[in-house]
Amino acid sequence: MEMTYQLHLGDCLDVLATLPDNSVDSIVTDPPYGLSFMGKKWDYDVPSVAIWEQCLRVLKPGGHLLAFAGTRTQHRMACRIEDAGFEIRDMIAWVYGSGFPKSHNLEGDHKGWGTALKPALEPITMARKPFSSTVAANVIQYGTGAINVDGCRVKIDDDDPIHKAVWTSRPSKIGLSGVGFVTSNKDGDRRACETSKGRWPANIIHDGSNEAALSLKSGARFFYTAKAAKDDRNDGCDHFPMITHQSGMGGAMPIDDDGNDRDRFKAQSGNHHPTVKPTMLMAYLCRLITQPGGTILDPFMGSGSTGKAATINGFRFIGIERDPEYHKISEARISNQHEGRLF
Repeated sequence: MEMTYQLHLGDCLDVLATLPDNSVDSIVTDPPYGLSFMGKKWDYDVPSVAIWEQCLRVLKPGGHLLAFAGTRTQHRMACRIEDAGFEIRDMIAWVYGSGFPKSHNLEGDHKGWGTALKPALEPITMARKPFSSTVAANVIQYGTGAINVDGCRVKIDDDDPIHKAVWTSRPSKIGLSGVGFVTSNKDGDRRACETSKGRWPANIIHDGSNEAALSLKSGARFFYTAKAAKDDRNDGCDHFPMITHQSGMGGAMPIDDDGNDRDRFKAQSGNHHPTVKPTMLMAYLCRLITQPGGTILDPFMGSGSTGKAATINGFRFIGIERDPEYHKISEARISNQHEGRLF
């Protein structure tokens, strides 16, 4: 069977220059956040405008880009993406309950004061390559320009009060539209609820934790994906040595009541990349912006979660990673997923 993925070892700017114009359908990536995380050299800055310009070139007209960022550097990430020629379309918030504050806590007369909040979300910049025709015409020509709404709808909970059509201050105004319930409040706003296909995809994704669900009032209204579990992280990496590592942004390390992380350095895995994203999160994002059978590019492949997710969905994948160790991990995880899908 034809190989559905290509993995490149090298600097992304060099490798991108070898790819043809207008050759990929979407880009889903978790690039460096520019936070110097754990002293890693690759995280010294967010990607340059030159890198995003190459990404723009290889994308088909109307192709979407989804790029994770840190809350402190999201503005720099989005500005560079925009300066490269992309159109900023939205920002998706990945909300989670785990994570630890990297706070310097004061003592003495200022005990109880610190320097940081507990991280609870990571922003994902959603951008699109400009095109000259209408969206409909562009989708017909290239298969890009729109998002996969029905393929990414959120399952409706039967106990959800909105599903019961009570999300309104004027129950007498509840009626039926062609696609689902429509309610009107006293201000005249109309809110549609899909009752058969599921909810419209939102710009919030959560991890199912109590903290996230409570902060969102009803977590069931938004797409849910669990954090990267040990099996997900290590899938295909059984032959690699186990290495003790620290969890990264949005990591699943436990938190004490006082906000301090416990057993912070006790997680072990063959996949020792510090910022592994859950495969199902990446699968949802891939499906959201990529036509069936399309090609997804990840210029910052890391441990290969996007490639693994692309394989699950039957997409073609091009990944670029400059660190030899992470490249080996990516290759192991993606090939294992590819073989599992075949057999």
